[in-house]
Amino acid sequence: MARTPQTLFDKIWQRHEVSAESAATPAVLYIDLHLVHEVTSPQAFAVLRERSLRVRRPELTLATMDHSTPTATAQVFGGAPIAVDAAARQVRELEENCRHFGVELFGLTHGQRGIVHVIGPELGLTQPGKTIVCGDSHTSTHGALGALAFGIGTTEVTHVLATQSLLQRKPRTLALNVSGRLAAGVTAKDLILAIIGRLGVAGGNGHVIEYRGETIAALDMEERMTVCNMSIEAGARAGMIAPDETTFAYLAGRPRAPAGEDWDRSLARWRELPSDPGARFDRELDIEAAAVEPMITYGTNPGMVIPIGGHIPQRPGDAAFARALEYMGLAAGEPIKEQPVDVVFIGSCTNGRL
Repeated sequence: MARTPQTLFDKIWQRHEVSAESAATPAVLYIDLHLVHEVTSPQAFAVLRERSLRVRRPELTLATMDHSTPTATAQVFGGAPIAVDAAARQVRELEENCRHFGVELFGLTHGQRGIVHVIGPELGLTQPGKTIVCGDSHTSTHGALGALAFGIGTTEVTHVLATQSLLQRKPRTLALNVSGRLAAGVTAKDLILAIIGRLGVAGGNGHVIEYRGETIAALDMEERMTVCNMSIEAGARAGMIAPDETTFAYLAGRPRAPAGEDWDRSLARWRELPSDPGARFDRELDIEAAAVEPMITYGTNPGMVIPIGGHIPQRPGDAAFARALEYMGLAAGEPIKEQPVDVVFIGSCTNGRL
């Protein structure tokens, strides 16, 4: 009997499902890699101590100093101590918790420490077909390499530390088919902003998005990470891109990627992951890459986005929209390009690094 065609998401989900969900209970999903940082882990480790539990699979857990790490610290530059007491306390607690529970930690002076969703791919820890979680919404970044990656809350961090599994309702699937070539000067950030503008900030709720098509295949790995990173801004549970030769070339030779015969076996598995021809998604949306222009957000959420040569939309009767424009000091109908730039924020998450 012929096998029913499966999506990339379905293949990974099925291979990691410990027990299926029911009307009363979510599915239990095995987790291949748990990334930990200092902000969402203290309470989780505290629960393990209170209940005399250990970390179930410390070898599948990696911690790094990430969120509460100022540029200049005593440990790195010989300057003043971390000025914010709460940040210093989080750093100290992660150091102590990793020592106590036997979890590998990239501390402040470690040469491989960095933004949690960048070092995973850089080190080759992020691999096609893996399930990956972290107590950070932008864990979706890892989907650029064909992984199923979720952001989780502190209670879930505790559960994964103790059991190496995650309780999860199975999301629906959304295929975003992007065809054609991006115009000169149009970036992956413009593409995902245009998609968010089309979907809205809640358009991906309850879904895992698979980005597909020739436009996506032409992106390099950093561009793919940008797209998957911002899936969360469309409300999606995760974003994914099927692994291909670009993925394999990126991973080859990285410090924690498979090597030798293990690489050959892994490569054979990875090549089976892309969605099968005829696989069905719960929803599909088509995007023409040539229609995407350089984009800019003008309001208080990333769904408030227009081409850089566009005008602020008119939305009569939308009180929330009117409040957003008032907050931003803008007026409906005026061209965005005439607005002066007074403040520039360079983000500290994945895209700031790239």
